[in-house]
Amino acid sequence: MQTKTYHFSTASTDVYINGSLSQLSKIVDKKQTIIITDTHVFEAHGSKLKGWRTIVMPAGEAHKNQQTADDIIGQLIQLEADRQTILVGLGGGVVTDMTGYVASIYMRGIAFGFVPTTVLAMVDAAIGGKNGVDVGLYKNMVGTIRQPNFLLYDVALLKTLPHPEWTYGFAEIIKHASIKSLPMFKQLQQHQLDQFKSKKLLLQQLIERNVLLKIKVVQQDEFEKADRKLLNFGHTLGHAFENQYQLPHGQAIAIGMVHAAHFSGQLADFRQTAALVALLEQYELPTHLRFETDTVFEVLKMDKKRAGAAMNFVLLKKIGSAFIQPIALTDLKTLMQNP
Repeated sequence: MQTKTYHFSTASTDVYINGSLSQLSKIVDKKQTIIITDTHVFEAHGSKLKGWRTIVMPAGEAHKNQQTADDIIGQLIQLEADRQTILVGLGGGVVTDMTGYVASIYMRGIAFGFVPTTVLAMVDAAIGGKNGVDVGLYKNMVGTIRQPNFLLYDVALLKTLPHPEWTYGFAEIIKHASIKSLPMFKQLQQHQLDQFKSKKLLLQQLIERNVLLKIKVVQQDEFEKADRKLLNFGHTLGHAFENQYQLPHGQAIAIGMVHAAHFSGQLADFRQTAALVALLEQYELPTHLRFETDTVFEVLKMDKKRAGAAMNFVLLKKIGSAFIQPIALTDLKTLMQNP
């Protein structure tokens, strides 16, 4: 198990690459630890949690809300969790978001770490300290930025991951490549999803590459004042699609990236939209959605990236190079109507 510590403004995170869930007891004290997971992960891996105090939340984005957070906090109180307690989020992005959020507010903040169990959580959701809950249709409207104490990576946990969940995770990998790494984009073009699923070393190397890419961005801009905003490529429209049409996160982001690429073509002379669409389709992701502009726009205009009458939108200059451009909300609605 390889270990490296990454330092942020007020905290540090130990990252354990090529690890195993069985090694968790070497990282944290069982007596002080409470694992938070969901019904799907518990069904798949519950046998590995014997001897650990565990809270099981309902699975799915629909439960990433304050009510679930309150339910978890109530169980923490029953378990007599105190300021020495460590919470461990074992699951996908909903579980890691919820665990980090609850840990950040319980007793004004206790320690936490993550063992991500999906590709999406491994390369994106578990990294960077963003923790929060949805409020109705509005994604991540309430939350904190607080770094986990550790990340433990065990790719063996992906063996039980349903195939569609693999594709959702690769949407975030394609996002990273699109904004920051032409070589990664080319690597993805040269392989198929089944190759990453069947070749452990190839998968581990890709995951580690994405982990390091995101950590570097977050270290340079932890509180999203500059470059970290680029990680929102595809997410502005994507989040609006996700909750409005009950889409899986990866599918919504894939469609959001395609729209952002079209906008980039109109506003920044981006000429590689076809390549991005082809890669998304290669990894079995959707690239088109029929939607009601007015309805989606009402959700979109409340996105956290709005600044007054404009939206800070992530556009592409070329594959591997992105930038932020404020787009007036009136212009953005016109672009949505004529992608």
